[in-house]
Amino acid sequence: MLVVDGEASLADLLCGALRYEGWLTLSAGDGAAAVRGAREFRPDAVVLDVLLPDMDGPAVLRRIRADLPGVPVLFLTAKDSVEDRIAGLTAGGDDVVTKPFSMEEVVARLRGLIRRTGGSAAQRRGRVLARPASELVVGDLRLDEDSHEVWRGEVEVRLTATEFELLRFLMRNPVRVLSKAQILDRVWNYDFGGRANVVELYISYLRKKIDAGRVPMIHTRRGAGYLIKPGA
Repeated sequence: MLVVDGEASLADLLCGALRYEGWLTLSAGDGAAAVRGAREFRPDAVVLDVLLPDMDGPAVLRRIRADLPGVPVLFLTAKDSVEDRIAGLTAGGDDVVTKPFSMEEVVARLRGLIRRTGGSAAQRRGRVLARPASELVVGDLRLDEDSHEVWRGEVEVRLTATEFELLRFLMRNPVRVLSKAQILDRVWNYDFGGRANVVELYISYLRKKIDAGRVPMIHTRRGAGYLIKPGA
C-alpha cells in the first residue's frame, strides 16, 4: 500500500493502521517520491492527498497510472463539497475521503477498492504479502514473526536474534531507505554513538545469509542508509 501525504505525521498514522490490517506499506511526502515508490513497490492501492508540495494529486495520479494502469487510488481531500469529490473522481480517482477521517473508514474504503479491482496486486502477480498475519513477505523472502523462521524461496535461512530483528525492521519497511540512526534506535534501542558501524557489520551478515548466490535484495544508498526490495 502506498500512502502519499505531505504531512509526515498523518502518513505515519495511516501506514501504522494499514500495517496493523496486514498490508505492507510505503509512504511518500511528495509527488516525485510517490511516482518512484509506485514504480518500485507496485502497490495494491494508493492513498493520495490532493495537495502535495511539488504537484497536485491528479498530476501524480496520471504519472502513476502510466506505469500501473489498474491500481486503485483513494484521494484524500481537506475540502468537503460535492464539487471537490466529483473533481477527484473525474481526475481518475476511484474514491474520495474527506479530512478529518477515521482510520476505520480508510481501511474499509481500501478493502472495497481492492475487491472491486479483482484482488491485490500481489495476488495477481502470484506474490502473496503478509499471509498469515504473523508473516512478512518481500519478493521470495518470508519471515514469520511468531516462529522466527525465515525462508528465501524454498531454503530456510538461520539467523541470530539480532539479525532477525534487523531483517524484520527492513521487511516492515520495504523499498524505504532506513538510516543508521533509525536502525540503531529500532533494533538496538539506544544510540551507539561513534560505533554506528555495528549496522554495517550486521547488514553484511544478512547479505551473506540472504543474498549470497541470489539476486540481491538488501541495498545500500550511500549517505542515506539501507533498504530491502524484491529481487529483479
